[in-house]
Amino acid sequence: MNTADSRALAERLAEASDEEISALLRRRRIPASVGWHDFFDAAEALLAPDAVARAVSALPRDVLADLAAGAGPERLGLTDAQGAPYAEVRAALGDVAPTRTPAGAPAPADELATAHAAERAFTTTSALADLVLLTLRAPLSRVGTGAVGAADRRRMAQDEIVRDPDDADELVALGEAGGLLSVADRQWLVSPAGAAWVRESTGERWSRLVTSLRDALPEGVRTAEGGWIDPALWDDAYPLDESWPPRAARWRGLMRLAGLVTEGARAPWDAEPPWAAPLREGRAPDVAALIELLPHEVDQVFLQNDLTAISPGPLAPTLDVRLQGIAARESHAQASTYRFTEATIAGALSAGETAEGILAFLSQLSLTGVPQPLEYLVQRTAERHGLVRVTLDPSTDQTIVSSRDHALLETIAVDQSLRALGLVQDGRMLRTRAARDAVYWALADARYPVVALDEQGEAQALDRRRVAPRAADDGSAKRYAALIERLRGAHGADADAAWLERELETAVRTKAVLEVDVALPDGSSRTFTLEATGLGGGRLRGRDRGADVERTLPIKSIIAVRPR
Repeated sequence: MNTADSRALAERLAEASDEEISALLRRRRIPASVGWHDFFDAAEALLAPDAVARAVSALPRDVLADLAAGAGPERLGLTDAQGAPYAEVRAALGDVAPTRTPAGAPAPADELATAHAAERAFTTTSALADLVLLTLRAPLSRVGTGAVGAADRRRMAQDEIVRDPDDADELVALGEAGGLLSVADRQWLVSPAGAAWVRESTGERWSRLVTSLRDALPEGVRTAEGGWIDPALWDDAYPLDESWPPRAARWRGLMRLAGLVTEGARAPWDAEPPWAAPLREGRAPDVAALIELLPHEVDQVFLQNDLTAISPGPLAPTLDVRLQGIAARESHAQASTYRFTEATIAGALSAGETAEGILAFLSQLSLTGVPQPLEYLVQRTAERHGLVRVTLDPSTDQTIVSSRDHALLETIAVDQSLRALGLVQDGRMLRTRAARDAVYWALADARYPVVALDEQGEAQALDRRRVAPRAADDGSAKRYAALIERLRGAHGADADAAWLERELETAVRTKAVLEVDVALPDGSSRTFTLEATGLGGGRLRGRDRGADVERTLPIKSIIAVRPR
């Protein structure tokens, strides 16, 4: 290892801000528990050949081109302050001399390919909205490989969100890249942005999705203007990373799903629809060009006597979201069918709807008025809703389940599906140590007409939706704070003396032969050629190769040290 480079990097690290050091450590995947004592330790570890090889392999094409040419901006940990790569970086590059990414743009898509891309964009946006609604009701499981759990794959296929369970991973990956889903533990939750996104219009949904997807693209395929390079060049974006080609194919697949590239005869990214060009150039998407080719949305449906609703076309998103909160969608197509049941109405009431609000909404939505059977179902369900009440006993912190229908309460007490709640008879009520919300949702899932009451005895609508917490910073500054503090504490004012002592320790450990310049009392200096044998008490011991004698030199008198 080049000791001059190690010292130069150590000094650059000492001068860098905590934020810069944290970013470097995060980028190089250094654990916060690493046992470095000072910046010299850090520099040596960061410039170790295997560490440099890993770092260089992850660099995009243009950065590698700059490093190979010995030019470009400073990259902390890889170059000096002028942007020249350290010796270990040059060694890691070897004979690699990539050129910078050439300019280029995809060919414009023809009329047929453009129409297919528009259809795909609409289908994907609608499927993602259904996925977000599904995930709001119950998080998606995530197995160790990062794939969607088998049960949720089947659930997505049964709800016609995907045609085949094997398509689930790609759709979820697009939702995550688009900022709609967030990973929490071993599951996906809807992000705050996703919870708001689902209520937007189709055009706004697509615009937000593709803008977030563009922002999530890896550095190597992004342009300085904020767009992306020609997808035909993506395979060469990370020349030294063997894992990149399949990742590039995955990103292109997400772009295809979003309608940003079309399928062609030569490759799946053969051409570009007109609305994608502004995005690729770093500008806002051309939503109008896409909307012209999308199916016309409707804002009214046919309500049937058989307790179904038929939408003659794609229902406007805000109306569809609310209708799905009241009825179960049975078919998903441009003409969708929804079915009202006692369970779906009860679920809407539990989520905060009222009978009056439901009927008013359906009256405005219907092209044919509200059929009497549906009106009766809503009113009857509302009358029964709240027959079972769930409250919290503040004196015992236990949850109480009560009802004026004692026969119903006895049924609940022996219901095997509620056994896990540990309900215990207490006069004309049931008690449990389970949390109030857990008891409420268990009873609601078991189709009991349940309502939760607050401390004042008023009905309280509970929101079951699980939304991921808002994204904070990555926590790297806090994670590395103790390490950085230790490194700074060990870096004294006299860096020259510290580095000299480090060089001498290394020389003793390796029994190296050194040329040591020593200041003499008369103001002159003398050079000794020593095989370093010991260090301690502020003195260097070694065998003088010229005089073949043992010498002991005060460290404070040593001016410079050079390897022989």
